[in-house]
Amino acid sequence: MNIIITGASRGIGFETAQLFLNQGHQVFCLTRNTETLHALNFSNLHTISTDLSSTESIDAAVTIIKSKINTIDVVIHNAGSIVNKPFDKIDYQELEIVYKVNVFAPYYLTQQLLHLLGRHSKAHIIHISSMGGFQGSSKFPGLSAYSSSKAAVSGLTECMAEELKDKNISVNCLALGAVQTEMLEAAFPGYQAPLQPIQMAEYIVDFALKGHLYYNGKILPVSSSTP
Repeated sequence: MNIIITGASRGIGFETAQLFLNQGHQVFCLTRNTETLHALNFSNLHTISTDLSSTESIDAAVTIIKSKINTIDVVIHNAGSIVNKPFDKIDYQELEIVYKVNVFAPYYLTQQLLHLLGRHSKAHIIHISSMGGFQGSSKFPGLSAYSSSKAAVSGLTECMAEELKDKNISVNCLALGAVQTEMLEAAFPGYQAPLQPIQMAEYIVDFALKGHLYYNGKILPVSSSTP
């Protein structure tokens, strides 16, 4: 299979990429920091330096992908941006970058890859969201930009699933709970999560390969704790 993953330089994305690589899939990682991925010794790994806040950078990455493959099986929109500040202290530029990475990039990147999806078999698009953006979940001070962007991703999932269902494409969203990552530390300094990145990555890989057989347009909470 041909797999696209954004934000795969660390944490959950990094572990997810390695699991797919170990299974023999062709994996294209779009990420700003490429050093950790370049250290991996996999012939089926394609690392593309990408700034997901820039449409020009996304376009360049898509050009590379199209030059190497003509079909895509799985897209995992894993990259995320966070700012932890009181609501009245977040400036427009900070809000903009969070939405560009968390919402606009998945929207735009999917548009550019659309004609490669669902060509030979059912494709699966997965948005990696957060319990912070899950309707009715606990909300926390300082995370208004991040949590609201993830709530937007939930709505985007439902809209995309409806529009793409006749194109042999399923779209789902995983609202993740606490996992011990750098992003969690930025949101909740000192908090010890019940899961490590590799544990969540194992779930995501299995869901990516099988979840579209059972779900479409669903926002699924994947959490055993609060936060």
